[in-house]
Amino acid sequence: MSIARFDKKFILREVRDYFMVAMATLMYAFAVTAFMLPYGLATGGVAGISAIIFYATGLKVQISYAAINLTFLAMAAKIVGLRFCLKTIWGFGMITFWLWVCQMLMEDPVTHELPKLIGDEIFMACILGAIFEGIGLSISFYYNGSTGGTDIIAACINKYRDVSLGQILMVCDILIVSSCYLVFHDIQRVIFGYVLLIVAALSLDYTTRRFHQAVEFKIFSRNHSAIADAINAKGFGVTLLDGFGWYTKTSRKVLVCICGKRYSEIIMREIKRVDPTCFVSVTNAQNVYGEGFDVMKTKVKGQKPIIVFATNNANKLREVREILSDRFEVRSLKEVGCMDDLPETHDTLEENAMQKARHITQYYGFDCFSDDTGLEVEALGGAPGVYSARYANLDDPDYSDPLLDKTKDHDSKANMRKLLYKLENETNRKAQFRTSIALIYKGKEYYFEGIVKGTIAREEKGDHGFGYDPVFVPEGYKDSFAELSSEVKNKISHRGQAIEKLAAFLKEQK
Repeated sequence: MSIARFDKKFILREVRDYFMVAMATLMYAFAVTAFMLPYGLATGGVAGISAIIFYATGLKVQISYAAINLTFLAMAAKIVGLRFCLKTIWGFGMITFWLWVCQMLMEDPVTHELPKLIGDEIFMACILGAIFEGIGLSISFYYNGSTGGTDIIAACINKYRDVSLGQILMVCDILIVSSCYLVFHDIQRVIFGYVLLIVAALSLDYTTRRFHQAVEFKIFSRNHSAIADAINAKGFGVTLLDGFGWYTKTSRKVLVCICGKRYSEIIMREIKRVDPTCFVSVTNAQNVYGEGFDVMKTKVKGQKPIIVFATNNANKLREVREILSDRFEVRSLKEVGCMDDLPETHDTLEENAMQKARHITQYYGFDCFSDDTGLEVEALGGAPGVYSARYANLDDPDYSDPLLDKTKDHDSKANMRKLLYKLENETNRKAQFRTSIALIYKGKEYYFEGIVKGTIAREEKGDHGFGYDPVFVPEGYKDSFAELSSEVKNKISHRGQAIEKLAAFLKEQK
């Protein structure tokens, strides 16, 4: 079973997203009501379909808009997933509400016609409607919203075919706008519809770029350390590069900082406060990807989703890859450039596993899972437990091992020698292996657990496996873990059980 943890920041971020999507959909609904319907214009998406139905039958736009979206969503709910559905319901629900509000406030109470706010200037209405529509959609997308409609169709097709969302939406929109001819038999309106589509797309693209516009600072200063500390204190990352001044023939340090354009004044203020005489270059940075910026959406054909297993242990990696390799590309610490000694400072398997996973996600940016495994022996009160890997290294007044290699952090042979010594006169040899896996996936935290019960043999048996495998005999078997084949061990092992739960969860999310 998995346990998801929601923190305060996540909840506040979700509330902000829903509020901003509500404001964005108000702008979209205003564009439809004020500049499209009174002038007989059609746009793309379900709003366009609803507008055409309105022109042909007089049925209120919000009614057909809601009905079409609910139909699409009911058909696609299983494909696109619950979270997409919730955001979509909110998005098209708010548009439906705002369409009703705007029409109620703007239409003539006697004729029930919508006023032409700018007279008979149909071309100007086309341009203004497209601009408002594009900005509204841009804000909605920026805050992770979905307006439903053809977004749902595109999401379903994109899930199974390597076709971009933009291509799918463009084909749908062209068909919708073209169908306006069937109602009005006026090619001019169709052309205006195409203009509206193009201007809306340009407006959306321009607004999106403004949201994501960044600047790059290159800072040349002898007081680089103080400047870097000052920028860090404001919450921005800084990279220190080695440089060489050709004029002075001396080594120099160069600071590089990339931030959103709206934060550039904060950075500049800190630079000037520390060293007003330093040399600074500020340039616009387009298409910045990585932590704090955009996610790279370019698809690599045939590449599976990457997830990091926080270990370099070849045996663990092989065991996990055999289970997950058909769905994910599992990378080791070394393969993501992590040479850190991961922290394990807690007293439980669960806390240690999550501590390691958080380290990788925070500093390397990957979705990650980490395990911590302990052998829990009943006669020893659950020991060695969380200290299983370093059992022989623990100070023990009742035990000393002259063969212990103290230069090693983990010595499996020494651990088994100590365990067998402690149980030498014990008849109760019951034990269990317990693995706790901590997963951080798309910003949320989960736990998975696997337990296999058994007994401790009186001597080492078998050449396979690792750790305590040669002395652990699982329940229902006569052979130790080290004597069983990897196929059998993976089916019954503690780590195999936990990984299978993890794999089932990831498959469900995917």
